[in-house]
Amino acid sequence: MSDLQVANGDRIIAPMIELAGCAARHRIIVAGAKSMEMMLELHRRGYPHAAATGNCGRPAGQYDIALIDWRRRTLHALEPTLDWLMNFLSTRGVLVVWVDAQKPAANQSLRDALEKRGFMIEQSTVHDCGCALSARRFLAHPIQKAA
Repeated sequence: MSDLQVANGDRIIAPMIELAGCAARHRIIVAGAKSMEMMLELHRRGYPHAAATGNCGRPAGQYDIALIDWRRRTLHALEPTLDWLMNFLSTRGVLVVWVDAQKPAANQSLRDALEKRGFMIEQSTVHDCGCALSARRFLAHPIQKAA
């Protein structure tokens, strides 16, 4: 792997970990063109339960966090991946999507796609190599009944 590829992958891993609130005990699934490289980087950083989509097993809601590197890809192509990944993510699961810098309309499209699938946007960040947002399933924050 070239130094440039390592540097680019390394530059997005730390912000993704922070947005997701990753802990060493979390089961993490990684998707995107560089999912194997990202999984190995997570292992190197002390996240032994990280798996790439190529070796993640059958979907059973077993992952706490999904990290998606969707740079240089269309948002339209992300939708089938989101539908597929939802079966791997637990009911309290957190999803972090990293995309190229977007126009405001594209950012809204990404937010709409996640909300349509039952996710609530929690945080976002803009970085020199793209932008990311984290979302949690709506069910993770049940509405409290008044006494």
